[in-house]
Amino acid sequence: MIGRLNHVAIAVKDLEKASSVYRNALGAKVGAPTAQPEHGVTVVFIELPNTKIELLEPLGEGSPIAKFLEKSPDGGIHHVCYEVEDIIAARDQLKAQGARVLGDGNPKIGAHGKPVLFLHPKDFCGTLVELEQV
Repeated sequence: MIGRLNHVAIAVKDLEKASSVYRNALGAKVGAPTAQPEHGVTVVFIELPNTKIELLEPLGEGSPIAKFLEKSPDGGIHHVCYEVEDIIAARDQLKAQGARVLGDGNPKIGAHGKPVLFLHPKDFCGTLVELEQV
């Protein structure tokens, strides 16, 4: 069902500082910050030859990233994102197997302008999983 690893998301308190680490210390290609108000985050994508790193900074008081950073003040890996060809078919198959889809269960448009869903970490070895339709 899943395809390529699309990205690994890392929650950070300071997006510019984190971007600088990847740009200056690691020599990575760092994109521009993009606000995603519907998801409560500002994101920056780090382009790697085989995938991406997504840096997530809280946007607004209700941001799920703010809650994550309360528990993990230094930041850390927030989720992994896998590509799927048909997000509705993937959702339905996973739900039939007992997996829990977060939110209302319907895809939202993600940072790449494509439909995304999140799956409960308790159903996936303690890891929050994002599915993105390609």
